[in-house]
Amino acid sequence: MPAPDTAAPETPAPPTGWRGSREGWLEAGYQVLIESGVDAVKILPLARRLNLSRTSFYWFFDDREALLAALLDGWEARTTVPLIAATRHYAETMAEAMLNLIGCFLLPETFDSRLEFAIRSWALQDQGVAARVRAADEARLDALTSMLLRWGHDQLAADVRARTVYLVQIGYISMQAQEDIQTRLARIPTYVEIYSGARPEPREIARFNARFLPHLTGADLTGAQ
Repeated sequence: MPAPDTAAPETPAPPTGWRGSREGWLEAGYQVLIESGVDAVKILPLARRLNLSRTSFYWFFDDREALLAALLDGWEARTTVPLIAATRHYAETMAEAMLNLIGCFLLPETFDSRLEFAIRSWALQDQGVAARVRAADEARLDALTSMLLRWGHDQLAADVRARTVYLVQIGYISMQAQEDIQTRLARIPTYVEIYSGARPEPREIARFNARFLPHLTGADLTGAQ
């Protein structure tokens, strides 16, 4: 009687002609970047992850550097763009404007903290990426400062308050701080008061909770303010 076959089953081959999609390669690169860092973002392991041929990668990207550049663009779209937009959202009061900003940091859909951490780690070993991070920091701080100026703070106060908001948030991300939802929500009114000088009214907190709490249940708040 032949010995039983103990070899691992082969992975089914992809359909003939199937090369995946640019979005699929980008998503795989994104997942590897946030899980294992930039050094793990390599073409052959990504192809294996997607069950695609290595050569199919080149239908969508010239080389690995092109993929990395696209991931950097995606980082800006998932962090800097929505953050700047949040500083311009409609608000009736300074406190509500700050609540809009804090809400942006809370949701991965509007500020991807895991990707932010991965990009900042990458920047430690790549001067080009470090320059992109510095430019993003400046753009974000400028937007925060402008928001505070619009609400009547003088230049120095707006600058210091903007840095307080931003450096606290980056500290949360860098430390991979974790808080449960109730702890986070309980701290928000005091954060708003420290950041803006205005204590949010109960009705403003109620609107904030109604807007964000349904999205926070079960969410990963690691690194979120």
